[in-house]
Amino acid sequence: MTGAPSLDATVGTAAKNRLLWAAILASFVSFLDGSIVNIALPAIARDIGGGIVLQQWVVDGYLLTLSAFILTAGSVSDAFGRLKVLRIAVVAFAITSLLCAVAPSAGVLVAARLLQGVAGALLVPGSLSLIIATFEGPEQSRAIGRWTSWTSVSFLAGPIIGGLLVDAVGWRSVFVLSVLPAAASMLLLGRTRDGAMPEPRSRIDVPSAALAALGLGALVTGLIEVGAHSRGGGTATLPLSVAVGLLVAGVALLAAFVLWDRRAAHPLVPGALFRARNFRWGNLATLFIYAGLNIAGLVPTLFLQQVVRLPATLAAVVGLPSTVLMILLSGRFGALSGRFGPRLFMTAGPITAAVGAGLMTFVRDPSTALWLIVPGIVIFGVGLAMTVAPLTSAVLGAVPAQQSGIGSAVNNAVARVAGLVATACVGWIVGGAVTTSGFDRAALVTALLLAVGGGTSFLGIRNPSRT
Repeated sequence: MTGAPSLDATVGTAAKNRLLWAAILASFVSFLDGSIVNIALPAIARDIGGGIVLQQWVVDGYLLTLSAFILTAGSVSDAFGRLKVLRIAVVAFAITSLLCAVAPSAGVLVAARLLQGVAGALLVPGSLSLIIATFEGPEQSRAIGRWTSWTSVSFLAGPIIGGLLVDAVGWRSVFVLSVLPAAASMLLLGRTRDGAMPEPRSRIDVPSAALAALGLGALVTGLIEVGAHSRGGGTATLPLSVAVGLLVAGVALLAAFVLWDRRAAHPLVPGALFRARNFRWGNLATLFIYAGLNIAGLVPTLFLQQVVRLPATLAAVVGLPSTVLMILLSGRFGALSGRFGPRLFMTAGPITAAVGAGLMTFVRDPSTALWLIVPGIVIFGVGLAMTVAPLTSAVLGAVPAQQSGIGSAVNNAVARVAGLVATACVGWIVGGAVTTSGFDRAALVTALLLAVGGGTSFLGIRNPSRT
């Protein structure tokens, strides 16, 4: 196995710290976008129209290309150099953020989000690989810890900052904000260059990447458009026959991707990874859990603003306890998982979160909705904190250390695809617009998905044997 390109050997301690902050800010841009855009969706729809379909596409346009290309990101960085690719990704993300900010119509906004997802696919893997190439031993662990802490801050601060910006300036300012950390990251990268490139370089399986991208694109477009027709067709942009054809084509293309990738010389998803029981079952649990999490991250935000009529800032504050609990408790549950094994927490965590989501199904009157939503979010946050670290530990602990990178990329891709498909189905679940009854249905679907994820973990996950 050939090594990845190293950094210039002349990089000193000060330069290493500068590169660490560059990597942190590069990832911060991507994570901030994921946590801040949902809060702006009602304002976007009010300004340029499009209803629930546009709201789905603003989220899914980004997730679509992100999911399609995230598996190729490592190979691209290895083939062309970490720093070179990271610089291109940061600049591209800033440019596409500005395109989103100035978009005059729904079509331009969605197109910009699709392009933004391509840049986002390179940001997080690229920043992590930069840290791994820059630091070694205990220094590397500390650097990754700082990276994790600051990316967690983006989840905590993003919705509040987004809410303040939407209320005070407008939704376009949310996208402009991403330019600031991107510019700071470019300054910190400075003139540092990649070291000598290894030979042979990593190869990119273009047919696999193309089949994945086309399959996901067709599937998501079909789901959103068929969902629009199921509500009467008023918001559909394609004829029903075309929408159904895209849905069928998406399934066929993804099946072709699986078949091709199994026989490819350089597969995007090495099939051997799934021979490990915990990797196989952990990714199946990830599929259900993250589908539920993405619905829970989208629909309550829309409901609180469009039905309860809260300002964007207050809607963000209502959702804050879940994020705070995850940040405060994830490390503790991760340590307990290391002591007692992941199975208990991967079972109890999603089921606890399902109880929180289930509590929200009893909302009947928007004027009293917060009495159920806030306790539900708190319980949901505890369950989420119980789940995330043990899930990551179980999946990555099931693969050899030298394959941890691709193992992490596969699990990340599964989570992204789960969110992508779940978001595409939101219109089916809530109806033509987010109403009280639609919110109840979304909460019920969220609870069921999380409960299935917990049951999957109970059936399939095994605690590592202790020697």
